[in-house]
Amino acid sequence: MKKKLSFREVILVGSLLFGLFFGAGNLIFPLELGQRSGVNLGPVTIGFLISAIGLPILGIVATGLSDSDSLFDSAKPAGDFFAYFFTILLYLTIGPGFAIPRTATVSYEVALKGMVGANDTIYLLVFSIVFFLLAYYFAIKKGNLIDIIGKYMTPIFLVLLAIIAILALVKPMGPAAALNPTEKYQSNPFTVGIIDGYNTLDAPASLAFAVLIIAAIKDLGVKEAADIGRETLKAGLVCLVGMGIVYSSLAFLGSSSAHIMDGGENGAIILAKIASHYLGSAGHILLSLIVFLACLKTAIGLISACSEMFSEMLSFKVIYKQYCIIFSIVSFLIANLGLSKIISLSIPVLMFLYPLSIALIFLSMLSIKTGKREIIYKWTLALTAVAAFFDLLANLPESISHSAFVTNILSLPNKFLPGFESGFGWVIPAAIGYIIGYIIDKNTKKK
Repeated sequence: MKKKLSFREVILVGSLLFGLFFGAGNLIFPLELGQRSGVNLGPVTIGFLISAIGLPILGIVATGLSDSDSLFDSAKPAGDFFAYFFTILLYLTIGPGFAIPRTATVSYEVALKGMVGANDTIYLLVFSIVFFLLAYYFAIKKGNLIDIIGKYMTPIFLVLLAIIAILALVKPMGPAAALNPTEKYQSNPFTVGIIDGYNTLDAPASLAFAVLIIAAIKDLGVKEAADIGRETLKAGLVCLVGMGIVYSSLAFLGSSSAHIMDGGENGAIILAKIASHYLGSAGHILLSLIVFLACLKTAIGLISACSEMFSEMLSFKVIYKQYCIIFSIVSFLIANLGLSKIISLSIPVLMFLYPLSIALIFLSMLSIKTGKREIIYKWTLALTAVAAFFDLLANLPESISHSAFVTNILSLPNKFLPGFESGFGWVIPAAIGYIIGYIIDKNTKKK
């Protein structure tokens, strides 16, 4: 039986992992934090890399080492209710609730946002209709378009990005990390960078993508859980290096771009203006085409993946093609809220979902030694969920989060949960839950 992959196979799996992770959010958020972090660019970028790359790679490796077949299987030790709840919530978030609509709005804002003026709403409507008709068509066909775009269009996009990054080094738009940071990045820049990494959705997505990576490694002949975990780690390191270079380049571009444009734009507009600055209208057109195809590929894959998961896991009499229609329509409706609105509305859900995802990743890692103990999973995830719910409330729109009712509720975590204001109030409850579950499990075994 094969114990390890060849160097070429490790690179191949690492490239697959990179392709799965690199989507619309991976493109726009490093540019935004780069432009807004000012002199705090370094610690913000390091924090971002930890949550945007480190946690996703750990999630893939943890799933491989714990011998789980899917996200549902990883969550099942906490009980069927939690497994269904978490799996459905996660897939809806990386699907029609946020990530799929974002693919349309990012490609629109790179291609057209700066040229349409007052009729922005109408143009977005027409663009998103065409975008999701194409995505739906190829999703139900399950053809080879995804492979074609993944093999050719993504590398072309990365080459174009490399050209822009090289131009920025040779002929910078201005010095990087030279301006004053915006209010958000003035204090605790490292932890703010970690929270910014949540927006990529890669940590929870890693729990869903892990089954694809594990299947690829098994197809290459590696079968044992420990060997799969080791080879997954190797492939993850390849992905980590590649993503780290891309993210750092984007953050640098964003930082130096602050000298040629007003602040406050989202990452899609920042990238479009940078491309126009260096390459003119031809560069903008080429960049628009590449981003459109890359985002379309991601949308096709996500619509297909979500539709397959729901048609297999749920007992409703809804077939795959019908789910494709449902998810395409819902994604179209949400996309027309606009990119900035989508991001603002998604933050409360992400602040609830991420602590649970991270806790599940570490439970999967620890289960290698302790086993998948139900009582440990339940206590850890239950206390994590309570603390994460406070994070959700704190990140709701100000009209709700600043109301007297919510303010009274949030006075509890503000007093008793260290790190709550920074988004890490869930860490201590998760640790306490694990300890309680471990003690109960040990006592039960003795009896």
